[in-house]
Amino acid sequence: PLAPGRVLFPPTFSVSEIKNKQRRHFMFLRWKQQQRKEKLALKKKRRKEREALGDKAPPKAVPKTIENQRVYDETTVDPNDEEVAFDEATDEFAPYFNRQTVPKILITTSDRPRGRTVRFCEQLATVIPNSHVYYRRGLALKRIIPQCIARDFTDLIVINEDRKIPNGLVLSHLPDGPTAHFRMSSVRLRKEIKRKGKEPTEHVPEVILNNFTTRLGHSIGRMFAALFPHDPQFIGRQVATFHNQRDYIFFRFHRYIFKSEKKVGIQELGPRFTLKLRSLQKGTFDSKFGEYEWIHKRREMDTSRRRFHL
Repeated sequence: PLAPGRVLFPPTFSVSEIKNKQRRHFMFLRWKQQQRKEKLALKKKRRKEREALGDKAPPKAVPKTIENQRVYDETTVDPNDEEVAFDEATDEFAPYFNRQTVPKILITTSDRPRGRTVRFCEQLATVIPNSHVYYRRGLALKRIIPQCIARDFTDLIVINEDRKIPNGLVLSHLPDGPTAHFRMSSVRLRKEIKRKGKEPTEHVPEVILNNFTTRLGHSIGRMFAALFPHDPQFIGRQVATFHNQRDYIFFRFHRYIFKSEKKVGIQELGPRFTLKLRSLQKGTFDSKFGEYEWIHKRREMDTSRRRFHL
């Protein structure tokens, strides 16, 4: 006898054969529910078998994901590589990592920005210490850069927008570059984040850089690190995270709270956004004669879902 509520379909039966749309949808939901129950029962059975075997139980199978099936990239950085260490000791960011320069950031916008982009820039300035917001009115970037260098700015961030929504970010390290162009998406301002914490304080945050494994990824990670002062003030308990997953860089800004010796709670402070690298250019911003180190070419580079560049 069948268990109550259990659906038994003939072996060759397909839900798509049902002509009535409502009935077809209902039967499909029943079938999905049944699949879920069977999967759960199998999971319970396996767990009981593992408990019965105890120490003799076979090791748990590692599930296949796109990340762990990643195509090997020959530029993946070995932490002990002498060549990489030499390059990093002599690159454009070396003065920052040697504590010879203190970051000073200019945040600007595309020409005549709208309200959402303006608010995003203001909130970004509260995340990055020692940053100044300047609203561009018809002034070309090529004219802004010499003025930035003359005033000892170490980085220039340009927020571009399309139809009143921030959709691009240009990050240029001064005075010698490089310049990275990112596509920006999923921007959430503070008021749009649920269960957010109180406004961030003026303490210097800690910076976490996750999964920047290749030479290109290292360069991008060092660019982000060079935006923040070298010595975080742990008393503020604020953390800025750049998490790279499948070449998408997710930015989050949190405050952590010690609930006890073992438990830590976190509050998101915002804003949050996602970046996708479009190009990395040598030197400062030059759209006409700039020399590019790396450009994202979709048709040539995105042939495999398991190939990542950062």
